[in-house]
Amino acid sequence: MHLTQETDYAMRIVFCLAKNGRRMDAASISEAMCVTLRFSLKILGKLAGAGLVNSYKGIKGGYELARPADQITLKQVVDAVEGRAYAISRCLAPEGECNRGASGCCSFQEVWRQVTEGVNAKLASVTFADMVADDAKRAAERRN
Repeated sequence: MHLTQETDYAMRIVFCLAKNGRRMDAASISEAMCVTLRFSLKILGKLAGAGLVNSYKGIKGGYELARPADQITLKQVVDAVEGRAYAISRCLAPEGECNRGASGCCSFQEVWRQVTEGVNAKLASVTFADMVADDAKRAAERRN
């Protein structure tokens, strides 16, 4: 399995908010991240529903992170958008979609489980503050 385009965009949107460190309107976020406004609004709704982003209405409205960037992980965004824990293979899904009827006993399942645990651990260990810091470091290296 792969992360959906929606999840990729959601990560970019949270990154944009973390990098800017201030409330932004949806149109500005959309433009900065090259995501259509309609799709950005859909994603922002999911992120708000998951408690990762706060939404404000009115003339000074917009969106901002619900907590500091060092308290929001890539995995939290994946879970907010995907609605389930990431698994590298469909045979690891809770409903066990194995087309061979081998749910729970296939040798491949053990390998996929280990890979999935590694991916999820990495996603859970990286915060958006880490991503912003890495981006700043790369930008400084490009200037030199």
